[in-house]
Parts: sequence; C-alpha cells; structure tokens
Amino acid sequence: MTTNERTETVETVFCALESIPEACRIREPLYQRNILVDGELQPWAGKMRSVHSTIVVGDTHGRFSRVELGAIPDAGADEAFRALDAAEAAYDHGRGAWPTMRVAERIACVEDFTRQIISKRSEVIKLLMWEIGKTLKDSEKEFDRTITYIRDTIDELKKLDNKGAQFQVVEGTIGQIRRSPLGVTLCLGPYNYPMNETFTTLIPALIMGNVVLLKPPRFGVLLYAPMLEAFQSAFPKGVINMLYGNGAELVPALMATGRINVLALIGSSRVADQLKKAHPKSNRLRAVLGLDAKNAAIILPDADLELAVRECVAGSLSFNGQRCTAIKMIFVHRAVADEFVRRFSKAVGVLKCGMPWEDGVAITPLPDPGKCEYLSACIQDAQDHGAVVVNDGGGTVLETLFRPAVLYPVNSLMTVYREEQFGPVVPIAPFDDVEEALDYVVTSDYGQQVSIFGNEPAQIAKVVDALVNQVGRINLNTQCQRGPDAFPFAGRKDSAEGTLSVHDALRAFSIRSMVSAKADTGSKELIKAIVESNTSRFINTDFMF
Repeated sequence: MTTNERTETVETVFCALESIPEACRIREPLYQRNILVDGELQPWAGKMRSVHSTIVVGDTHGRFSRVELGAIPDAGADEAFRALDAAEAAYDHGRGAWPTMRVAERIACVEDFTRQIISKRSEVIKLLMWEIGKTLKDSEKEFDRTITYIRDTIDELKKLDNKGAQFQVVEGTIGQIRRSPLGVTLCLGPYNYPMNETFTTLIPALIMGNVVLLKPPRFGVLLYAPMLEAFQSAFPKGVINMLYGNGAELVPALMATGRINVLALIGSSRVADQLKKAHPKSNRLRAVLGLDAKNAAIILPDADLELAVRECVAGSLSFNGQRCTAIKMIFVHRAVADEFVRRFSKAVGVLKCGMPWEDGVAITPLPDPGKCEYLSACIQDAQDHGAVVVNDGGGTVLETLFRPAVLYPVNSLMTVYREEQFGPVVPIAPFDDVEEALDYVVTSDYGQQVSIFGNEPAQIAKVVDALVNQVGRINLNTQCQRGPDAFPFAGRKDSAEGTLSVHDALRAFSIRSMVSAKADTGSKELIKAIVESNTSRFINTDFMF
C-alpha cells in the first residue's frame, strides 16, 4: 500500500472572494470594542488581538492569504479582577437578586436571552464557518442543537423544582429540599464546539442561580460578539461577565484568589490539573470537567465491515477528527484487518475536501496554526516505526488544509498510539486476541468511550463486561458520540470529572439545601402561614407548567 502525491495548488483547493456564495461572505471585519462587565458593555480603548480565519482566500490579483475576521480586546489582569468583583457583588454571598430569584423568574430571563440570540443565528453560523472551518451544515446544527439544549434544560428544571415544591415528613421531621446555587462560576469552553459545549455548562450554571465569568475559547471567540447585547439585557447586573486576554495568565490568577466556587472547563486534563492546584481552598471548589479522550473502536472478526467502516469513518473524521468523542484509535482483528483497511481507505478517499460552504464537503481547513505541523510529525514518527499511510494523498498539507491520513499497522512505539491527535489522522492496529484491545483501554490514561463492532452475543457480552468499568459509555455497532443530551456524558480517569446531560448538569451546578422543623402543631402552622403568604422564595409550593 503506497501513497500517491496529489498535484494540488492553493488555487485548486481554496477560492477567490468572488466565487464565495453571497450569503456566506464576510463583508467587513468585526471589531469588538467593548467588554460586558457588571451589566454594562464597557468601551475598550486598549490593545486589540486580531482574529484571522482558518480559510485562505484569493484577492483580485490572485494573491491568497488568511482573512482577517476582526479583533477582540486583549485585556489583562485588571479587567479580569473587575469582572470577578462584579460577579461577587451580584452573588453577594448568596443574597443577591439572581441567586435568590424565583426559579420561574430565572427561567424567564433565559427564555428572553434565547429569543434574542435566535435573531443572530445567521451571524453566528457564518462566524463558526470562517473562524474554525466548521461546515455550513454542522454550524447550523451546532446553533440549533444549542437552542434545543436550552429549552430542554428549562423543561428539566421545571420538573426538578416542582419536585422540590413538596414537603416530606420523615420520622417526625418536616423537610423541604430544593437545589441552591454554588456561587461564582468560571466557564471555559472548547474551540471545536465553541457555542454548544460552552453553553452546556454556561446555561445550567446560570439557570441554577450562579453568577458567571465566561472566557470564550481561543478559536470561535468572535461568535460571542453578536450575543453580547442579549447577555447584557436578559440578565441582571453582574450575573454574566466576559473575560478577554491571555488565558494562560488570567485564569490561574483568578483561581489563585480562592474566590472561584465552580470551575467549568471543557479542555485538557493538564490544564485542569494546573487550575485546580492554583486554588488555595480545593474543598470549596466544585469542578465540572470534560477533558481528553483517546476513544478506541474494536472490530471483532464477525463484524459487519460495511457498517463498521461507515461508522468509523464518521466517528474518526467528522469535523476533521476535532472532537473529544472522536474515535482516535481503531483495533481490528487480524482475520479481517486487510479487508477493513482496504475498505476504510477507499471510504476516506472519497471524502470531499474543501471550503465549509461547499455542498457535501467533509474535510475543511484546521483552525489551529500549529496543527498541520503536529500531525505531520505524528505521521513521520509512525512511519519511522513501521506504519504506512495507506490512503492516496493522506497527510498532504496545503496551507491550513490537511488531508486525512490512515496509518497501518500502528504499534505501541508510535506517538499516535497513546497520544490524542485531535485531528484527521486515523491509526489502525491489528490484534490476534481481543485481550490486546481490552488491555489498551484498561491501561489508557483516558476513559471516555469505546465502540465495539461485532454480532456474536456471547463475545459482545464478554467485551462489554470487561470495559463497562473502564469508560463512561460503550457503543455497540455505532460510533462514539455525545448525544442525545438526555443521556449522561461522563468519563473515567483523566477524561472527565462530573457528569453532564440535561438532567445531570443542573445538579452539577447546584447543591441540595433543606429547611426542616419538628412535625408538631406549631411548626405546621408556621410553615402553612409562610406558604400562604408567598413571601419566601424557598419555602413555597409553586408549580410550573
């Protein structure tokens, strides 16, 4: 199996401005010259950081360059601490307007915010395409799925609060148990799903009564500019505050104050460890983390190869493999390895590479400037240790576009065997005994998901039982994935801390609080009077539909 070099140029892969569909063009750069802090869009006159597209575009003279999309404030520690002060003032030790607000009123604020950002849908989708290279279809899906997530969260909170409206009498004690907020939440989202995954922590944190410091991801940052006015008008003063600047400097400094109550991070385990250690009172910190993953697929000898190939191609290369849930290592039984690799390579070969707005495009430019160089180094290391790029043109680079590379046979000497590549490189390793694949998952630092492909019930049962205590989710004859959002999204080892789903996230960003009294006549009369007067936001029997 060999690799044939493709004769491509920047002109044949990228395009000139005039050939871009009118609806998808960026007409002028977006310069964000304000920061949302303490309920105000405060003008920013300081240094700005330019934001460039991952897409290279040709001008009227035939010169190709990365498009400047705009710029954001390059703020520093002073602005970050002002945002922290504003958040603390809004929370006011749990006595502020937002944490003590009735649940129905907080829901109304989130619904108002949702209505406002829906009007910005086309702007956000366009920025997703241009800044991180996500296809038009997937950009639309990310926005729409986020709106669905918000609405599902509201419905779930109504159920949760309605349950808390009841009183319990146990062993002579009356109790009412409800969920209460935790405090100041630092929310850090990822660049691969800069809206959706960020909002899966942001929205439950807000709606449960916490106040938030939100730092947009390093790529996918401009899409928040169209939403700033909605954040400002829908929520009370200081409830949500934006952070801009060098995250490597600002975030550890904020953690070191000990004034952050919740760390919500979708990112790397290395960063999470550093941030948690920076907090001086770890027992006061709640961490909600979605971290690294090296999800494996195991192809058993009786697997439906057509199905396995289809699911593994989608699982390993959707959005260029830049997903924590992506299949990043494939183990295939040696009896079917050659046929699987042949079919897999053929399927990868027909994937369309191009610009995000093109119909049927599957592989798009990468947003991280250093990613192509890193992936090329992974391929070279694998080749040095005996692997071959088995698909035509695999691993070729043109500006920011990296053609998917299928590596086979991969072994434990190679970097890509254990390290999360987070890009369009697919390592495939043969095995003779399924225990080899199971040992890989058991000894991995990560434990998010695994996919198993096969049809023999006894064998599947054996593999499932061996892995169910190693990963958070086992997928049978289908790719690794996050959804549906009603299902728990978790991981073991270095892959996660806490569980996210519409149901679980509300609990992750809150704590159960209880008011109790002896079940005697006096206490009953007191509680009845409080309920009938409707003066308490906690002791009440309000029911939401």
